[in-house]
Amino acid sequence: MQKNIPSPCFVLDEQKLENNLSLIKSVSDQAQVEIILAFKGFAMWSAFPTVRKYISGATASSVHEMMLCNEYMQTKSHTYAVAYKDSEIDEILAGSSHITFNSINQLERFGPKAKASSVSVGLRINPEYSDVETDLYNPSSPTSRLGVKTDALALEIPDYVEGLHFHVLCESDSKALEQTLKSVEERFGHLLPQIKWLNMGGGHLMTRKNYDTDHLIKVLKEFKVKHNLHLILEPGSAFAWETGSLKTTVLDIVDNGGVKTAIIDASFTCHMPDCLEMPYRPNLAKGYTDAKKGKHQYRLGGVSCLAGDFLEAYSFDQPLAIGDEIEFLDMIHYTMVKTSTFNGVQHPAIGIKRKDDSFDLIKTFDYSDYKNRLS
Repeated sequence: MQKNIPSPCFVLDEQKLENNLSLIKSVSDQAQVEIILAFKGFAMWSAFPTVRKYISGATASSVHEMMLCNEYMQTKSHTYAVAYKDSEIDEILAGSSHITFNSINQLERFGPKAKASSVSVGLRINPEYSDVETDLYNPSSPTSRLGVKTDALALEIPDYVEGLHFHVLCESDSKALEQTLKSVEERFGHLLPQIKWLNMGGGHLMTRKNYDTDHLIKVLKEFKVKHNLHLILEPGSAFAWETGSLKTTVLDIVDNGGVKTAIIDASFTCHMPDCLEMPYRPNLAKGYTDAKKGKHQYRLGGVSCLAGDFLEAYSFDQPLAIGDEIEFLDMIHYTMVKTSTFNGVQHPAIGIKRKDDSFDLIKTFDYSDYKNRLS
């Protein structure tokens, strides 16, 4: 990695982002569907001038994401939240083109007001199907708080409801979407003639290597023709998939009980929480994700005081030393949006590697960023 990049630092590769955007636009054009960006997966607004060249919309899950969409995507948002506050609903409606409600209670409480504001009203449904195996990321369990099950809906929905929304996938393939749509038809098919649009949520990882985009296009086109609906997809990961990395530096080597731990100037719990929650094990620019016999093995430890702020052994061709760089790959989606300042740990800088191979340092963080989150 270039020497002028500080450590730690999230680095977005502009060319890789444009490659993903080009593919997404191609799918959108061929299938004649609307694909918008989900901020919950990628909200690096310094990259939005590039994003806006390929898509024109985004989805927000809070009043702050809605405001970010208005300001930096320069458009009103498709907004969905698990629950809306009375104190925020007017502001949300003013900044939204679409609003989706998570429950019948919320729909009845705010739906008529949304319709009167000329905002397109939707309702989230639970198709009770998902290929997601990690419970933390599965929104379609029998007791899920997300979306309305078919037994809670009558044969008709209020005439002000123009759309339905589901989100049950996570880094899934087109076959999982195909199965989801079968479940939607089985459980909610009687409602499809009553609506104008269907939002299929996120989790469509169409930019992953070997993803069958031809099959995705076929599934979308056939469903669109069959039901005469405007279809919306809102992936987050697909936009920023494999578009950048997190640069870190080894601060210390700790050897206890025969296990060597390389302490880096970043933190898994603060800056890469999916590594502990999912759990997700990132690849490195140099090194091996497993403990290879004959290689030099090190746990990688974060700099926070959380005892579990580490990943089990990676392997390296050469012994690690203080000052060595460790670059974690694919660290742009669902990373910056989840970071924290726990322990007052230094937040990584944010930068962009431009197509001409130059580097723009976009943002650095200091004490004021930590202090201003508290009081």
